[in-house]
Amino acid sequence: MSLEKKFWQWVLLLFLAFIWGSSFILMKRGLEVFDNPQVAVLRILLASLLLLPIGLKNFWKVNKKNILPLLATAFFGNGIPAFLFTKAQTVLSSSFTGMLNSLVPLFTLALGVLFFKIKVTKINVAGVFIGLLGAVLLIAVQSNFNFGNPNVFYSFLVVLATLCYAISVNVIKQYLHNMDSQSITGIAFTILLPFMLIVFFSVFSWSDFQVKGALKATGYIFILSFFGTAMAVLLFNELIKYTSSLFASSVTYLIPVVAILWGVFDNEPIYGLSVVSIGVILLGVYLVNKRN
Repeated sequence: MSLEKKFWQWVLLLFLAFIWGSSFILMKRGLEVFDNPQVAVLRILLASLLLLPIGLKNFWKVNKKNILPLLATAFFGNGIPAFLFTKAQTVLSSSFTGMLNSLVPLFTLALGVLFFKIKVTKINVAGVFIGLLGAVLLIAVQSNFNFGNPNVFYSFLVVLATLCYAISVNVIKQYLHNMDSQSITGIAFTILLPFMLIVFFSVFSWSDFQVKGALKATGYIFILSFFGTAMAVLLFNELIKYTSSLFASSVTYLIPVVAILWGVFDNEPIYGLSVVSIGVILLGVYLVNKRN
């Protein structure tokens, strides 16, 4: 498989959409047994251990020039969003969270313009505002048009997580383009490992793994760690290397579709206005990616 060919770029994009679109239902399953910080730290810790051989093998590539970008990628691209998403999903449905995740390309462009001097057109800028309008509508629907509803706060956590992802996407493209994706991913998770170990022993006790359903929930989190975190981040960073940051972040076109399908399968309420809202967001994403 050569990622220099457009066909394989799209195949990888679709595969990533399925993996990440399924992440929200897997987090939901983990949260049925464990607390939100437990699910988050277990997800990142398992992924860090899986990627540790790659990280140690490539750690010699770290130098003064790339240490800050690697730290940014580690925490903004992986560590912080994991905790924000699980906290949000203690209240929000998995399908809604997946829909709101579509904001990543909008923030990718906005940050690219503000901090990385990316050239844009008026249509691209219009896309950002249209997408954000769709996000406000989506949150309003979820909150029954009551912005004093607690759902608004938890929705903001998801928005903050997408902003973190957008920071990471831009950092990788601008400052880590000379490093291969395996090195970036392995080193980023190796950086996170000691922090996750501290958090793990702070939030877990042996009795947590002895409660009913703990083994099954751990299995779901392992799947989330292996496919939705370790493998997906490796593939996503590879996609960024061979395409543009905007093309890669457009995996979020299909993530909400997968998340909605899982939500329907799990009997979550899907509102008509929510579907309209995600349509508005995706229209914004389309305009953000439009070149001419």
